Amino acid sequence: MIGQLTRNERQGALLILIALAILGLAMAAVGRDDPLGGQGALVMVAALAGLFGVISRYYAPEPGPDRVSRYYDEPSKVGIIIAMGWVVFGLFIGDWVAWLLVDPNLTFHAAWSSFGRIRPVHTTSVIFGFGGNALIATSFYVMQRTSRARLPDQLSPLFVLFGYNLFCVLAVAGYMMGITQSKEYAEPEWYADIWLVVVWITYFVIYLRTLARRKEKHIYVANWYYLAFILVVAVLHIVNNLAVPVSFGHARSYSLFSGVQDAMTEWWYGHNAVAFFLTSGFLGMLYYYLPKVAGRPIFSYRMSIINFWGITFFYMWAGSHHLHYTALPQWVQTLGMTFSLMLLVPSWASAGNALLTLNGAWHKVRDDATLRFMMVAAVFYGLATFEGSFMAIRPVNSLSHYTDWTIGHVHAGALGWVAMITFGSIYASVPWLWKRDGMFSPRLVEVHFWLAVAGTVIYVMAMWNSGIVQGLMWRTYNDSGTLAYSFVDSVVAMHPYYIARAIGGLMFLLGSLVGCYNIWLTIRTAPQVAGRTASEFPDAAPIGAPVLQPGE
Repeated sequence: MIGQLTRNERQGALLILIALAILGLAMAAVGRDDPLGGQGALVMVAALAGLFGVISRYYAPEPGPDRVSRYYDEPSKVGIIIAMGWVVFGLFIGDWVAWLLVDPNLTFHAAWSSFGRIRPVHTTSVIFGFGGNALIATSFYVMQRTSRARLPDQLSPLFVLFGYNLFCVLAVAGYMMGITQSKEYAEPEWYADIWLVVVWITYFVIYLRTLARRKEKHIYVANWYYLAFILVVAVLHIVNNLAVPVSFGHARSYSLFSGVQDAMTEWWYGHNAVAFFLTSGFLGMLYYYLPKVAGRPIFSYRMSIINFWGITFFYMWAGSHHLHYTALPQWVQTLGMTFSLMLLVPSWASAGNALLTLNGAWHKVRDDATLRFMMVAAVFYGLATFEGSFMAIRPVNSLSHYTDWTIGHVHAGALGWVAMITFGSIYASVPWLWKRDGMFSPRLVEVHFWLAVAGTVIYVMAMWNSGIVQGLMWRTYNDSGTLAYSFVDSVVAMHPYYIARAIGGLMFLLGSLVGCYNIWLTIRTAPQVAGRTASEFPDAAPIGAPVLQPGE
């Protein structure tokens, strides 16, 4: 990939990496007796590794002038590979967390492996490591095809990709050291937050520059969703992480918000992270890859635009439904509940639009596991959004809140919607990017699909049952008016459900390992089809070719 950079671009990469190495050295020196020092050493090692990679290819031949006539797909290739690495790591940690709830002694008496430290490692790895890299990779891919314009330069996409993953590594390492901002989503340290702002603004500028250079007059709806994801996540991240560090030599900081204002800000961030990171971005995937693989136009393009504005507006007001029966003013709770119910309309319309797109292509769903991943994702998206609106109703929330029902709901969305559409998009992209006629083994795609579906169903069903049992036990009174069950009684009752949850998670992990193996074999060993040129593969037409895609 370095070989595709010009000499000037390689010099720019060297300057960035040298500055990053100096920054890491300064952090290590200033924070010698603080976790900041360890984080600085990590930054320095990453920068030195990057410097070695650039220097080793510094005198490679200059790329030919024909590079600008082809789409710049190397960042998408690397992003997909990194995403698959993160998902295996994150699911392994997640299943470990699940088994910890079955047997708490599985920490092996090490502080870094306690539940409170590795639980955010799991969430960050799968949401931001896996999901974030998949979004970056597919957004670069989709944006170029739908705009018929190449990325504006070679260096900034690589900076976004590797800078973003440095943030993820810093966050995961910080959690294991026990340093976070102590919020619901366990946000990383203040200096990692600042670094992510730099990376994310660069990402936003790349997107705008590419759209400005487009040869296609129309901005396809997938780009609307991707752009909303990039812009709103930047706003959410900046506002929620406003904090004052204890000192520049200390990793800890204090939030600018406190009390109920801090809770409201956190859940404004938390629920809109679900809205724009875990929904909007992945709807961008859905609206490109599902019509493309199905070979059918979107059922209603107009509906997709209406859904976009409905989701964008309604989601912004829904976060307070996480704070029912708290010190938050009741009118704010009611506002959040009302908008959560209204949100069901554009959400279900999006799911229905996706499923109706498959009319005339159901035989492909039967025969192609890649398309089946996407179909199941649309079903789970509809299921999870209905459940979310239902759980936002205050009387329902009184039963579900603080129980495993919420965990089941989250994983119905995370495993059934986000992971399924991502795996489907990756399975579609890999043969196109590496110029293969298909995945190395369609049978392994089938195996992955059924392991993922079975694991998701077992996991979600276990948590639905355990959550409702928990809620009922916590509110059951005896004849004397006291609680019939202690909290310990409810923990004991959860044990069989936690075993089932861990087994479901293990099945999902095994499916991801199968997927990694299949992708590796596709990249390494699957032959190109004899007699076909690169331009004959899907999505490989030269830049500027006026070839409309299905659904455009």
